[in-house]
Amino acid sequence: MAENTTTEVITGGAVLALAVGFFLYASQSTGIGGAAGSYELTASFRSVEGVNVGTDVRLAGVKVGTVTALELNPQTFRADARFTMKKGIELPDDSAVLVSTEGLLGGTFVEIIPGGSPFNLSPGDEMLDTQGSVSLISLLMKVFTATADEAGR
Repeated sequence: MAENTTTEVITGGAVLALAVGFFLYASQSTGIGGAAGSYELTASFRSVEGVNVGTDVRLAGVKVGTVTALELNPQTFRADARFTMKKGIELPDDSAVLVSTEGLLGGTFVEIIPGGSPFNLSPGDEMLDTQGSVSLISLLMKVFTATADEAGR
């Protein structure tokens, strides 16, 4: 009976250690856990369609952060986004942030286009130059409407 209890305690400890390791890995890889090696920025978008908490923030195609919160601002009717950036990546204060897709049917991510200002954003600052997501249906409607107008001439 004593052998059985010892085995159960060791197995339980191993499972608990594995669970803690998985939680730490998940929180670091998604950035949701508020990693010590990051700082937070905010931006306000007209549309964040396709963006969720946990969406990648990329600079030159490289993941440098994660979206941590999305909220509707009731005064401006815009989507306010908060995201973390890896420490050591200093962005000029005139940098742009936009919602991009990986292709026609690809996933959505937040892309940062660095500016040229000599002054950098500080933790907690808001990025002012934003571009929301573009609707594929709206683009197709514009193409077909323009084609129909040209055909009617």
